[in-house]
Amino acid sequence: MSGHPSDSDAPRDAGEAGRAFAQGEDVRQEKRRELRAYLSGFVISVLLTALPFALVAGGWATGLRAYAVIGAAALVQVAVHFRFFLHIGLGRSTRDDLQLILFTALIIVLMVGGTLWILGNLHARMM
Repeated sequence: MSGHPSDSDAPRDAGEAGRAFAQGEDVRQEKRRELRAYLSGFVISVLLTALPFALVAGGWATGLRAYAVIGAAALVQVAVHFRFFLHIGLGRSTRDDLQLILFTALIIVLMVGGTLWILGNLHARMM
């Protein structure tokens, strides 16, 4: 034990060096896989944003059809964000997170919808 930093950091045998290399390779592959997932999610999100915009701007979707296209693309985009950016899938461990998010969304929709309903009713009574 000479106190030299390289003495304590050096692997003791070839097996330990091989394991360290394999762990480093696993980390690199995981980062590559994660980056690929983020880029895929980004590309899909851009397409789901550009598609309704192009349909409405080009005049191919008007009226109720435009609302339906925008709404459908928005719902699919929410699912894409859950899957690719929030890493919430249908697996057992993330199912609880998904249920929590869906319940929170339900509460928000009820609160906003109730508020709009009450304000609309008050507006109708005052006019």
